[in-house]
Amino acid sequence: MTVPPKPESRPSNPNFSSGPCAKRPGWTLEALKGALVGRSHRSKPGKAKLQEVIDRSRALLNIPADYRIGIVPASDTGAVEMALWSLLGARGVDMVAWESFGKDWVTDVVKQLKLADARTFTAGYGKLPDLTQVDFKNDVVFTWNGTTSGVRVPDGDWIAADREGLTICDATSAAFAMDLPWDKLDVVTWSWQKVLGGEAAHGMLVLSPRAVARLESYKPAWPLPKIFRMTKDGKIVEGIFKGETINTPSMLAVEDALDGLRWAESVGGLKGLIERSESNLAAVADWVAAGTTAAFLAEVPATRSCTSICLKFADPKLAGQTPEVQAEVAKKVASLLEKEGVALDAGAYRDAPPGLRIWGGATVERSDIQALLPWIDWAYATVAAELVA
Repeated sequence: MTVPPKPESRPSNPNFSSGPCAKRPGWTLEALKGALVGRSHRSKPGKAKLQEVIDRSRALLNIPADYRIGIVPASDTGAVEMALWSLLGARGVDMVAWESFGKDWVTDVVKQLKLADARTFTAGYGKLPDLTQVDFKNDVVFTWNGTTSGVRVPDGDWIAADREGLTICDATSAAFAMDLPWDKLDVVTWSWQKVLGGEAAHGMLVLSPRAVARLESYKPAWPLPKIFRMTKDGKIVEGIFKGETINTPSMLAVEDALDGLRWAESVGGLKGLIERSESNLAAVADWVAAGTTAAFLAEVPATRSCTSICLKFADPKLAGQTPEVQAEVAKKVASLLEKEGVALDAGAYRDAPPGLRIWGGATVERSDIQALLPWIDWAYATVAAELVA
């Protein structure tokens, strides 16, 4: 394989990690100057900051007025597990998974909660399970976008409008980059460190009126730790959804979340954020179609993520190599991109097929994606000349 010369252009921002993700364009530490450091999060100004995160999130995402929004501990994982431990067990549950985090929720339900009436629908990396098999008489748990596979559900048409169970959606790498049909979703979770590039450790939990009704009418058979408890004496604890967090949040992270939300408003709100993410995906799609270096891990175009863009190498000679060689090639390509300072943390997720994962969320500039792509051609050719016969 002929190795092309190094590209002349470089991304202005080489941060393509899928979490924590790139900060918004122009971000500096100056953005945190208004943080209430040294103040209690339970003070009047502290609660006002937390409530502002909730209010701006509601407005940006067009969340219905009667849905409750809370800031919860332990990032998206904490938010999802609060929902699973608090809501499941009242009826059967269908678990839908096609990548590592979705499979983690299957483990929670099947091996930890040990729910007997649980059905599991899974697919390998790059594919969706058969969604027509889901029974909406049951509760349904799924990810909107597979962060480690680059595969998303194309829309919410597969979700029954007259469902009897609850839909519990992990939207951590979808919120603010994809249009979520709130009338089809009862529980939605995400974290600050994804599409808006916030700091980690805090999760967001959205509950529909149907989910609240479940919380107030159903008591799980297992004990709940303090950070999962959302009811008291059979009634929802309203303070959780008014900025009174269960545990102590970082007020620096809160200020950073507010900065990201204000920036999102400045670029056209949700419509502008979606357009930015989709434009990044389109840039990668044009490059894939014009070259021979890479292909999308997601097999169906409508299911390709515009945030966690997952690629595999398309070289037929590499496909004929052992899995160990394929993994070594992918590792060396990612390492070479990092050494050149053009793409940091761009390797595929550890459990995913060998390849690259390029974050294309709204804080990433299309020009940086376009500057990166020729470097991938160069890096693959360089590594393949050494390792691929």
